[in-house]
Amino acid sequence: MPARAEFTVEPFEEGNPGPHVQAAIDALSPYGPDIGPFGTAIEGSVEIVFHAAVDCVRAAMDAGASRVSVNMTVTP
Repeated sequence: MPARAEFTVEPFEEGNPGPHVQAAIDALSPYGPDIGPFGTAIEGSVEIVFHAAVDCVRAAMDAGASRVSVNMTVTP
């Protein structure tokens, strides 16, 4: 089943994303992320997207994020 997850990592300062944002992007890089100016998204099977979300949240929090918002959508 296809899924999409969008991630926002905070705190966020435009032009200076910080190590916690870079850690999230690095954790998502094996999944082929779509990196945007205010968030990053990935698409794939539910299983892949779920594992990517866990990797992203863990990496961002370990690197100092105060909040990681995840919006996951499953398409039947």
